[in-house]
Amino acid sequence: MTTNTECYVNPCKNNCPCMERCPLADALKLIGGKWKIPILCVLHRDGTARYGELKRKLRGITNTMLASSLRDLEKDGLVSRTQYMEMPMRVEYSLMDACGDLIPILLQLAGWGAETHQNAPPARRTGGLPEGAG
Repeated sequence: MTTNTECYVNPCKNNCPCMERCPLADALKLIGGKWKIPILCVLHRDGTARYGELKRKLRGITNTMLASSLRDLEKDGLVSRTQYMEMPMRVEYSLMDACGDLIPILLQLAGWGAETHQNAPPARRTGGLPEGAG
């Protein structure tokens, strides 16, 4: 039988799910989707940003998807939203402390992706992140 401690060290041991709620699956739910990782990468690279700045840097994202992704990231404690009561209203987004551990993992994953992409057959070398996401 797998213990909870073993699952956190090796979440896919014993053909996952290693317990009722897999910590790896939970983590992927927080950052899953097309736009959440690029948003986190832009905020990591550029620091605090306003909504319009994020929209410009994430080429191809719709207003609905940006608003929805930011709302999810805020709800999950990865991004903070600061609203200033001035006219016109100003809202800024920044990474929360919880991203301190996440960003190095994403950078390591990006390195793995770059290496895999470089070694992939030419037919698989398509796609990539939107501008400003790396």
